[in-house]
Amino acid sequence: MLKMMLACCKVYISESRNRSALETIEQAAKLFPQATLINKFEDVAYNRVGYTLVSELAPIPSSEPFYLKSAVFAMVKAALHTIDFEMHCGTHPRLGIVDHICFHPLADASLDQAAEIARFLARDVGSSLQVPTFLYGAAHEEGRTLDSIRRTLGYFKPNSSGNQWTGGPKSDFLPLKPDGGPSQVIPSKGVVVIGATNWVDNYNVPLLSSDIDAVRRIAKRVSGRGGGLPFVQAMALAHGEGVIEVACNLLDPSRIGGERVQQEVESLAKEEGISVGKGYFTDFSKEEITQSYLKLGPSD
Repeated sequence: MLKMMLACCKVYISESRNRSALETIEQAAKLFPQATLINKFEDVAYNRVGYTLVSELAPIPSSEPFYLKSAVFAMVKAALHTIDFEMHCGTHPRLGIVDHICFHPLADASLDQAAEIARFLARDVGSSLQVPTFLYGAAHEEGRTLDSIRRTLGYFKPNSSGNQWTGGPKSDFLPLKPDGGPSQVIPSKGVVVIGATNWVDNYNVPLLSSDIDAVRRIAKRVSGRGGGLPFVQAMALAHGEGVIEVACNLLDPSRIGGERVQQEVESLAKEEGISVGKGYFTDFSKEEITQSYLKLGPSD
């Protein structure tokens, strides 16, 4: 019995309000029907959209994993042509029009296979589109982490008033050498970060508060970096009037999942006298995405 090797790609675009741009990006992906668009998650407050694509990988290694890489490259190209990063504003941080791309192995695929696609994509984005491109995770030769790139490039510091991010890096020259593309940033495009990791879930918990400092304290205490839950990264982000979210990356959801994070946030928020809403995932689970692909199949 042949093993099924699938790769998943999550593409995060810094835009959710420009309908024409999003339609162009989605049409670009549809030119490669073997890569199936499984999910789309829009957040108007963050002015951000996340796409989830899945494609089957060839059983015999080829010189280039065409379908998924080509579909994502087409989306990146369309986004860069239809969105002006200097005009972007929202409460979610970002480094570029295409802020983040991550590949994950599914079914019987390996992390090395996902990393290979990431490196092919980074090569093409850097050379063909002339955008500074950074690799992380298994796609980077030293296993550099996503958050280390973001910290170096100033991702976690609001660059406007009211916890807003307006545009991208203010300097044309980067403090970190890109893995592909030029070392100078085009302000209207920003940079792209591309990686490959095992599965990561994103879970956001809304807190009914306007006290950003209090919610930042909670986010820090939830995160592994702050001595909280292992395998959890968290930050506080304003999310509409009177709501601030603790937005979490669950790096090993089989060990620390959304329910555990919810409990921890509620416990810490109680100490601060803050009410907590029910958290939510921004995408389907790994198993749900696999089952959706098997049900839908390639789009052709």
